[in-house]
Amino acid sequence: MRKRENPRMTFKERLAALRNLPAFFRMVWQTSKGLTIANIILRIAQSAMPLSLLYIGKLIIDQVVQLSKSPTNHDTTLLWQLVALEFGLAIVSDALSRAISLMDSLLGDLFANHTSVRIMEHAASLDLDQFEDSEFYDKLERARQQTIGRTVLLSQVLSQVQDLITMGFLAAGLIVFNPWLILLLLVAVIPAFLNESRYNDKYYRLTWGQTSDRRELDYIRYLGASDETAKEVKVFDLSGFLISRFKVISDKFYKDKKDLEVNHAAWGTFFALLGSAGYYAAYIIIIVRTINGALTLGDLTFLAGSFRQLRTTFQGILIRFSAVTQGAVYLKDLFDFFEINSRMIRPAQPLPFPRPIMEGFTFENVGFRYQESEKWAIRNLNFTLHAGEKMALVGENGAGKTTLVKLLSRLYDPVEGRILLDGRDLRDYDINDLRLNVGVIFQDFQRYQMTVSQNIAVGNIRHADNQQMIDDAAHQSLAWPLIEKMPNGYQQMLGRRFNHGIELSGGEWQKIALARAYMKDAQLLILDEPTSALDARAEYNVFLHFAELTRGKTAVLISHRFSTVRMANRILVLDKGTLLEIGSHDELLEKNGRYAELFHLQAAGYQ
Repeated sequence: MRKRENPRMTFKERLAALRNLPAFFRMVWQTSKGLTIANIILRIAQSAMPLSLLYIGKLIIDQVVQLSKSPTNHDTTLLWQLVALEFGLAIVSDALSRAISLMDSLLGDLFANHTSVRIMEHAASLDLDQFEDSEFYDKLERARQQTIGRTVLLSQVLSQVQDLITMGFLAAGLIVFNPWLILLLLVAVIPAFLNESRYNDKYYRLTWGQTSDRRELDYIRYLGASDETAKEVKVFDLSGFLISRFKVISDKFYKDKKDLEVNHAAWGTFFALLGSAGYYAAYIIIIVRTINGALTLGDLTFLAGSFRQLRTTFQGILIRFSAVTQGAVYLKDLFDFFEINSRMIRPAQPLPFPRPIMEGFTFENVGFRYQESEKWAIRNLNFTLHAGEKMALVGENGAGKTTLVKLLSRLYDPVEGRILLDGRDLRDYDINDLRLNVGVIFQDFQRYQMTVSQNIAVGNIRHADNQQMIDDAAHQSLAWPLIEKMPNGYQQMLGRRFNHGIELSGGEWQKIALARAYMKDAQLLILDEPTSALDARAEYNVFLHFAELTRGKTAVLISHRFSTVRMANRILVLDKGTLLEIGSHDELLEKNGRYAELFHLQAAGYQ
């Protein structure tokens, strides 16, 4: 796939990225209206505190100077009232700060949870082949990264509004005494802002460009330290290879970030010195005016404090503005993911799945190929899977067997042709109803690190609390004898990831997975080599039991063992994605074609 170039954001584009903020705050508002309102009120109250404390401090100093110049007047009532007021404001300011931090933390956690749920919900609505596209997966990964990172953006934007109000109060005081101080402030702060904006852009481009490599790094970290991979890592002595690859990628990340941060620190120091020079220039002006009698000592402390606070606040606003625009750029990654839509056709008035199936599934010139691939996985398929029929799929690896059953269960839609169910296009049916009536167990089934009960219930999660249904499914899949011996029965945790979990053999896991197929009252059952870890006799018994339990239902099975395949009513032989032969076991042997060749080869292996 063609690799996309790293994005380089101009200042205009960064400003345009702020248009993502309204949608962001709609998500925040949906997360918790109460916490959002409380946070805003607290920040407005806190924004008035700096000016109030500075002005009370000015009054206290002026009062002290006045009392020191008048030895006969020692009425300190007003002085101590001002001190008490300043003390009270300091306590309130500290309490407001702690309350704001609490609100930010609570709202941030809720927002992260809310966003994670939305990502999972949206991912569930997308197509399987989209997950098999690397560019899509990069977008998904960047969206996941924004889940936690954007909680910081929430605090930054709210702090920005709070500081703007604070700056308005402080600027008003400076303008009254000397408007030129504001101009000096701008000269001292704006260069630092432009510098931070430039480096934030560089950080974004660096992070964006590392997305695929970071996924590889996480994957290597998993391979090198996982209970699921430890066996092969030891047998093939892969640790050295994995560690070497990890070091190459991680060292490159470190070097790229180090070079950028050293450069950033050097320029940041220069502009910090420039800002300090601006502050002390203003400080000198205020001191000179105080010496000349134009200002009182209280005015000196008030103006110096106001300028220092205004400079710090203004610099924080500008630098945070750069961070906010950067965060808004990152938000685009999140919203871009939400804008990805399923390509599957969803009819406005979908048909209910037929109960029962009357005719069956008909493939009419069906073809399918994966995105970015010129090779057809299957093409020109024409056959009918009749209602109540047991059909086996046979073919070498890569022949298209799994692709066919994914089309049948509508995990994919055909690129060419169509699949009919009882004479209607499969795309005309309600997809959720279709999935409810189709039970599929793939060879690469998931081994959930959950309880036995939950592992079985995922086959029909709507009935996770129906213990009778779970118990019946376990008996039907022949998993019950295994479960009966477990220390905690159905509540036994499987896998080694969590405490008290036990690991199962491949064959034992397959019996648990098979139980999922029996959790649904499905009219079409598909077994895509889910018993490959069982020996020939065990697999034969499982499929014999399967045939009995699915009497009257439609079923498709894939197996490399012909002792199992011959139980099917008809066998469909695939070769490089095309239909080569179709018929019963006896009919295909009489044809003496590919099926007969494969059958005799396997039979010779048992002699």
